[in-house]
Amino acid sequence: MDKHEDYPAASNQGPYGEAQGGGRRFYAHPRTCQFCTDKSAVIDYKQAEMLRRFISEDGKIRPRRQTGSCAKHQRQLARAIKRARHLAMLPYTGQSH
Repeated sequence: MDKHEDYPAASNQGPYGEAQGGGRRFYAHPRTCQFCTDKSAVIDYKQAEMLRRFISEDGKIRPRRQTGSCAKHQRQLARAIKRARHLAMLPYTGQSH
């Protein structure tokens, strides 16, 4: 008795029969940080409307790959959003229905 009889032959299928290797293709285009290009733009916790652009519908802070911000300004954005949340200028969670 062959010890590998119980196992199916190797194939290009996933555990549920679908083909593997598919998925979204992401073609990155070079993004520049809008705060680096516009030196006059200031990240401030009091600018709630500007900060809302960097929050998802669930109320989560959007990642750098979505916002296009550099690491320095993403940290400043996160800090400003957290301060605005603490002062009830921004919601902690998404919009309630």
